[in-house]
Amino acid sequence: MNNAIFKTTKYVTNSLFIKKALELNLSLEEFLMLTFFDNDYNSYLDIEKLSNNLGLKIDKAYQVFNSLISKKLLTIETTKDIENRMIEKVSLDNFYNLLTDDNIKEKKEALKTDIYSSFEREFARPITSMEYEIINAWLEKGYSEELITGALKEAVYNGVSNLRYIDKILYEWQKLGFKSMADVNNHLVKKDEPKERKELFDYNWLDDEE
Repeated sequence: MNNAIFKTTKYVTNSLFIKKALELNLSLEEFLMLTFFDNDYNSYLDIEKLSNNLGLKIDKAYQVFNSLISKKLLTIETTKDIENRMIEKVSLDNFYNLLTDDNIKEKKEALKTDIYSSFEREFARPITSMEYEIINAWLEKGYSEELITGALKEAVYNGVSNLRYIDKILYEWQKLGFKSMADVNNHLVKKDEPKERKELFDYNWLDDEE
């Protein structure tokens, strides 16, 4: 994702922030108010300050602020200042959580794209819709990209270009509790002690009886 920095008249925000604001169909005033609180380190609730900084009349500033509260993009938290006085601070945590969720989703989609490309590159052909669903199912089951790619490379090394073989490898690795290729390699080291260590692709996982 391009996290290029954009400047309003006074404030700075990033592209992910702007993208989410557009998805939520926020008005210009709502967007500017969110940006104001995003840039304001203290974020104390001060309607007059909002009005002055955003160029809005006080009643309009109230209206925009209440709209963001009703949309649960802003919340008000009561806390104490250094003099132990009760003050109200504005929190953007709900909005930030939306940005985080979007970022995670985009990373997952990018991950899927990368892993599908890996299969097509190793198989030297486009994957079928069925193969796509199987790979997707592995990801949904919690297999890491690293393990799936490792199983793919082992299958290709052994001249097997089908997902059934890879699925069996992943199943065996799951039974052994492997979470990464480092776990796979550590297992091989222990299996081969005090013998000379085998190469990863020379080991027959489907005959491993442990």
